[in-house]
Amino acid sequence: MTAVFLTIDTELMWRHHAAGLPLVEQMARSLEPAGVGIAHQLATLRRHGLKATFFVDPMPTMVFGLDAIRPVIEAILAAGQEVQLHLHPNWSGARADDAGERYARFNLIEYSLDEQRALLSGARDLLKACGAPEPCAFRAGSYAANDDTLTALAELGFAYDSSHNGADAPWPSAIGLDRRQIAPVSRNNVTEVPVTLIEDTPGSLRHFQICAVSRGEMRAALDHAIDRRHAAVTIVGHSFELANRAGTRANRIHVTRFEALCAMLADAPSTLQTTHFRDRPTFAAGEAVLLGPSVLRTRWRQAEQLWSNWIEERAA
Repeated sequence: MTAVFLTIDTELMWRHHAAGLPLVEQMARSLEPAGVGIAHQLATLRRHGLKATFFVDPMPTMVFGLDAIRPVIEAILAAGQEVQLHLHPNWSGARADDAGERYARFNLIEYSLDEQRALLSGARDLLKACGAPEPCAFRAGSYAANDDTLTALAELGFAYDSSHNGADAPWPSAIGLDRRQIAPVSRNNVTEVPVTLIEDTPGSLRHFQICAVSRGEMRAALDHAIDRRHAAVTIVGHSFELANRAGTRANRIHVTRFEALCAMLADAPSTLQTTHFRDRPTFAAGEAVLLGPSVLRTRWRQAEQLWSNWIEERAA
């Protein structure tokens, strides 16, 4: 049995704040864009009987108040899904009406251990103030974590981190693991659950993200994990990912991929089991070999991406 962590990074997008949009519009375009945001994702998960982890960034509440994030946390919990901690530290220096003029350092790895500990502790308290249970898992915004992050998480009682993304290593994903590490591993008293990768061309790594891999690559990566008896597969999505970048129109390619992914997982409950971090899963020590490259799969995805970038993004 391979544990599947279907994770959704849930956040107010900085680009909409920097564009000077009012809060209600920032929330709509980040959390419920074009009818394919969190509500749509929760309904799709429910229809397929799947578990998902929503890594929620509470930092915008420092700027806009708890109601900027609380409703989405309530919706996630009401749907029976879990909320864990996400963090973009730049919000700690922002102001509500300055259109992004002021901000703190963007990457968590730009902060010292003591600063990271304080940021993580404060973010955890904000998440709980918005109604979330005590979190046990974390993912850094932009995957920007390092070994100090893991040390701070362990000191704060977190059991899991899911920030290691070898496709973005060594910057900003800076945990001292091999780029190709995708199996869960104990490090600095935390269980690191890396984002799953594939090798799309020789030496080129691509992470398993809904907007980044095709349906064929998803299917191949899942089959590979089953065949190789991988302990876990970690998939990334975002609250806004099924819409265009402006958050004004559904991206049909991404919507179809998400639906197809959920159907694949629902069809394989005996081999691929969607899992919550709050279930406190344990993993046997072992290695996991990446899915190797395929010219056919890569060319198909490139064609899909071309359509997505030129048609879906540009359509009025």
